[in-house]
Amino acid sequence: MTKSVHAKKRKNSERETAIMTVAKAALAGVAPLRPATRRRAFLALFLLPSLVLLLLALVYPLFYNVLLSLSDTGPQDTRGWKIVGLEQYVRIFQEPKFWVMFARTVIWTAVSTSAQVVLGVALAAVLHQSFIRGRSAWRILLLLPWAMPQYIAALTWRGMFQGEEGAVNSLLAGMFGMPPIAWLTSPFEAFVAVILVNIWMGFPFMMVIALAGLQTIPDSVYEAARLDKASPWMQFSRLTAPLLRPVMLPAAVIGIIWNFNNLNVIWLFTDGGEPADSTHILVSYVYKSAFTYQRYGWSAALSVVIFIILFLFVQTFLQINRRRR
Repeated sequence: MTKSVHAKKRKNSERETAIMTVAKAALAGVAPLRPATRRRAFLALFLLPSLVLLLLALVYPLFYNVLLSLSDTGPQDTRGWKIVGLEQYVRIFQEPKFWVMFARTVIWTAVSTSAQVVLGVALAAVLHQSFIRGRSAWRILLLLPWAMPQYIAALTWRGMFQGEEGAVNSLLAGMFGMPPIAWLTSPFEAFVAVILVNIWMGFPFMMVIALAGLQTIPDSVYEAARLDKASPWMQFSRLTAPLLRPVMLPAAVIGIIWNFNNLNVIWLFTDGGEPADSTHILVSYVYKSAFTYQRYGWSAALSVVIFIILFLFVQTFLQINRRRR
């Protein structure tokens, strides 16, 4: 009886020793991890679902779009397409229409962004003055074009430019006695009108950025300029503009990228690039060629070209900015 009890105790102690040995071995593998490493592993575990969603939402569509750009897929062969290499890219640069739309896109982007920056900085400089009454109300009012959904603003402006009885033609006739202008049926007038609408919708963003930059400039700088009898224009050109440059340059780059890719205004205001596709920019023509003309491979290649253009522009800007510093 005693021997059996001792044997059981011996087995239990051996079992406990084995368990402790396994536990020590497991802890020995975990213990060397530093707190920072464990914290990073913990954060990585929680970020993993977001990274998977990002991979599915961005990386996979980008890869698939590049693959389509190298294929001959079209409306009749969406499943049986094959890789044709750079043939679609060659077709893009061989089409005269591409170069016309590229020039139109450059004009659209340059005019829109320049006007938005100039108008935004000018309004910010006025609203920053202490003698302006109701500055908060004016700021809220001037932010409405930016806060309003683009499709509502674009369709509203389309109605205002519509026909002889539209608000714009009525205003021009009443104030200046001008005859009605075919804003939506003439290519040049339609393009001018959509640029004006785009400027109206984009200047509040530049105004907000400029207001934030103006608030960082100390008042003592302007007091010293006034003591030196500097005119308001000299104060703006030699003090305000140089001090705002570090703030406005990144905002202008964002505006260039945004305007270059601004599909909504063109598509909604001109009803899909009308008249006769004469108001398209590159990004709006990608959409129409893919979903109206069903040129899937060609459209995918053109979207890659647009991406490369913007990538080269951003890299050039960064290089120039680094050299200035």
